[in-house]
Amino acid sequence: MADRPYTLLSCGMSIDGYLDSATGKRLVLSNDADLDRVDAVRADSDAILVGAATVRNDNPRLLVRAQARRDERVARGLRPTPIKVTVTRRAQLDACANFFATGNTEKLVYCASATVSEARDRLGKVATVVDGGQPVDMRRLSEDLHTRGVHRLMVEGGGTVHTQFLTDDLADELHLVVAPLFVGDSRARRFVGDGRFPWNPDRRATLAEVRRIGDVVLLRYALSARFRTD
Repeated sequence: MADRPYTLLSCGMSIDGYLDSATGKRLVLSNDADLDRVDAVRADSDAILVGAATVRNDNPRLLVRAQARRDERVARGLRPTPIKVTVTRRAQLDACANFFATGNTEKLVYCASATVSEARDRLGKVATVVDGGQPVDMRRLSEDLHTRGVHRLMVEGGGTVHTQFLTDDLADELHLVVAPLFVGDSRARRFVGDGRFPWNPDRRATLAEVRRIGDVVLLRYALSARFRTD
């Protein structure tokens, strides 16, 4: 089996397991202290991955925010912010989105084989478009990232991407932050969708850490033998 990056999944959710509201209004799940923790995890990563729906709906910049962390990366010969990666089936992405328009770093778009030509026409000036298979295969994507020098990958969602990495047994570590609120609307996006997950009643995930961060709690799970405590 080809090498793949050490892969850490990061997610914030409500008590009842939702990533967002169903109203279209952004739901704030984290707090300043936890956002700073996430920033530190980003700074320690070689690449940050989100799905195309997250790029469209949340318009994230995916940058390392703290100047000291950016400076430390530059001192190590790295760009201030890790490589930004997204995955798409339909290539329906805006080349002016923050994902592409911000950050002095490489941007990679893994798309389904059938839409490679369209994706390159639309995004070729702002990102490197990679054929990810039909449909996009997350193991193939992971192995390709490793060949590009990505040894530590941070996956920030959304639910479809988390589901794919988990059901394909490609995750080594999970950071799950639970906010003290309920959404209570099944139309909202959940942390994961349906699937055959490797962790089940016969193979329970290992809870490595529980940490209170203000009014939220971090649950840190070890999902593979490669789990690192550092």
